[in-house]
Amino acid sequence: MRTIFTPEQLADPDLSSANDILRSCVHCGFCTATCPTFVLLGDELDSPRGRIYLIKNMLEDRARNTERVTEKVVKHVDRCLSCLSCMTTCPSGVHYMHLVDQGRARIEESFVRPRPERMLRALLAAVLPRPGVFRLALIGAWLVKPFAFLMPGRLKGMVKMAPARIPAPSSMDRPQVFAAKGPKRKRIVLMNGCAQQVLRPTINEATVRLLTRHGCEVVVAEGGGCCGALVHHMGREADALKAARANIAAWERVAGNGGLDAVVINASGCGTTVKDYGYMLRKDPDWAARAARMASLAKDITEVVAELGLKAPVSRDRPAVAYHSACSLQHGQQIREEPKKLLLDAGFEVFEPAEGHLCCGSAGTYNLMQPELAGRLQKRKAAHLEATGASVIATGNIGCLVQIGDATGMPVVHTVELLDWATGGPRPSGMV
Repeated sequence: MRTIFTPEQLADPDLSSANDILRSCVHCGFCTATCPTFVLLGDELDSPRGRIYLIKNMLEDRARNTERVTEKVVKHVDRCLSCLSCMTTCPSGVHYMHLVDQGRARIEESFVRPRPERMLRALLAAVLPRPGVFRLALIGAWLVKPFAFLMPGRLKGMVKMAPARIPAPSSMDRPQVFAAKGPKRKRIVLMNGCAQQVLRPTINEATVRLLTRHGCEVVVAEGGGCCGALVHHMGREADALKAARANIAAWERVAGNGGLDAVVINASGCGTTVKDYGYMLRKDPDWAARAARMASLAKDITEVVAELGLKAPVSRDRPAVAYHSACSLQHGQQIREEPKKLLLDAGFEVFEPAEGHLCCGSAGTYNLMQPELAGRLQKRKAAHLEATGASVIATGNIGCLVQIGDATGMPVVHTVELLDWATGGPRPSGMV
């Protein structure tokens, strides 16, 4: 793709990076076949190729000091799920993730959204990354749930997120150290996340049990928190970098007090972002090298368990599992085989649904910001998973777990809960 930037303009690291990404695109259109919004809407501007053109024009206008971010650009960029299926499909290696993230940051900086939209986005950014605040918000949402039908679409979606029962906080999410069972093989820090520890605290509990059973000392770091993905995908760059720095500093303290073999993440949306910390902080001379080091230590829980080798499963009956590969895992991190192989090694029969490459519609806050499109993807995904004939659905991302669980009567659990159960842990809640 041809771009028009001067050498002086390309001295800006962001513009230089965007220019390289834009020039790697060859207009082939392979990405359109696997883009969920293009599959649903059939609009070229709702495909990666169309959005690349829109972002290119926006950045070129900015370089010429004629930037005028239009509602048209905002509409189609907002509709992007950041599922990154296009990056898996692209034969030219176009790094769409970095480009759309930059586009969103420019929109956030330059475009004045309608006031209700600004208020909603500010509310989500203030609530979701803070477990204590999020828990209070869910309690409030639960109380008004009977009146949800009276609310506008987006607010209705937020109220519907409130589960029928809000789990009690887990003591395992507090800063502490869990000793390895038997000889210590690794010392890891567990990123305990934000929304996940409120919505499904049993995931972190299963993760700790599984890792310590396999010889890991597990540290929950003081000062760690949200990875920054939720605000990053809203274009709130300063907030995302603040979260990244806080986590890096917290993990460095762990590393300096006994060493560190890995930063283990059990929410794949978070994992994709943490593995990108080096790029996100590349312009900060005080943090670039530190961010790159921590990003290199980031591992999905299935990567670590696969490396350790799964212990022999406890003898018991195993239900058939429909495995939903979260977009952030299969496309964002290119992890496809490890979770399925671990489930097979644990004695489960594993089924994969049709259209497994397409997003379920969760995508961070997407199901709250774009409820109509997210709902269509949700129903499509749930139908394919139910059609496998399996008894339980497994996935590696809390957003997918909640999104799919709202559309099916099948139990939906985290992959790590099944692996923990198979090797001696309790049966996952919700499974009959």
